[in-house]
Amino acid sequence: MRSRKYVATFSIAITLISAIFFFFTKTAGDAIPRSNVLKGAKQSAGGDVNILLLGLDSRRDGNGNDLPRKLLDYMHVGSSSAIGGYNTNTMIVIHIPADGKKAVAISIPRDDYVDVVGFGKHKIKEAYGLAKYRSENALIKAGVKNPDREKQARDVGRSLTISTISKLLNIPIDHFAEVNLVGFYDLATALGGIQVCLKHAVNDEKYSGAVFPAGLQTISGVDALKFVRQRHGLPNGDLDRTHRQQAFITGVITKFRTQGIFGDIGKLQSLMTVAQKDVVIDSGWDVLGSIPQAKALTGGHITFQTLPIEGYAMRNGQDVNLIDIPTVQKFVHNLFYPAPIVSVSPKASASGSAGKSTSGKSTGGKSTGGKKPATTKSAAPAVTRDPTPFNFAHLANGSAVQGSGIPCVN
Repeated sequence: MRSRKYVATFSIAITLISAIFFFFTKTAGDAIPRSNVLKGAKQSAGGDVNILLLGLDSRRDGNGNDLPRKLLDYMHVGSSSAIGGYNTNTMIVIHIPADGKKAVAISIPRDDYVDVVGFGKHKIKEAYGLAKYRSENALIKAGVKNPDREKQARDVGRSLTISTISKLLNIPIDHFAEVNLVGFYDLATALGGIQVCLKHAVNDEKYSGAVFPAGLQTISGVDALKFVRQRHGLPNGDLDRTHRQQAFITGVITKFRTQGIFGDIGKLQSLMTVAQKDVVIDSGWDVLGSIPQAKALTGGHITFQTLPIEGYAMRNGQDVNLIDIPTVQKFVHNLFYPAPIVSVSPKASASGSAGKSTSGKSTGGKSTGGKKPATTKSAAPAVTRDPTPFNFAHLANGSAVQGSGIPCVN
């Protein structure tokens, strides 16, 4: 049932990665589970980095075992491992430019209707599960047992998801981090409370269990899970839930920046335990070498956008988001790789017009006698970058969420 397909948030990934970057040795970093799915993949040029964060909506652990029913009941996410399947209900690509000063993050709505290689048109969230299921059946026939079967099949799911996203956005993916459902709960518990802000009071007790007042408030544990998974009763449904996820990670970043989490060894150790249990990253990620990138994230220098959609439709009995691929790719490339704009400085313009003359006429009080006046070397044109020349606000992706403070969302 659609109402039971809850989101697995990506926010734990940014937090844990940041903690690892700053405070743990390479040995600790290597203790986090790794995947080889990006080995040999095309990489970004010029020092830019694209990081894909995946939230996996699965009620099983990394070895394929069902999560404890008592825990699932407590989190209000349903006690059956069949709920949610292996959907990547949260997908976000973070672009960090070579200078590392300001990051841009784009959330991909889970119901975007796209081409999934080998399976035809599907919701983008289903690519992982479709590929994993096919691979798992082949591995069962080959006699491969868990946990090896689960790990190999998940790698096939990751690979197809990454290639689908890379093709859709027309960008390389340099690194990825995958977080399972229980990982979010573990993160919220370890941090002990995150500030968020709601524009209006909400009551979604029937579905997500989210019942919150309007305004600034601190949430933790199960309440944090309810906050990021609510979609019923929100004006824009899943898109507003995406903004909830962005607002939550902004709250996480703010807490790291302002409340001394990096100086709390006990909390950092708890976060590392969560990372080792609930997170998978690519094998090529040198976490210690990425300290400048982590500074951009934890410093609040990040803006969250949501991929634009054209509208809603029914396809194969499912509600889907219709998208225009050229529009999507233009949107992403404009944010990630803005084209340089050459603008002439006032000084250069003045010097270019001050000596203007015609044959035999005075220029600047001096006669040229019909000769071409001497040219003056002007200042080099100023080069700036156009951040967003296209307006996609009408395409239902909503306003950007700024990572420098606590934004109020639906």
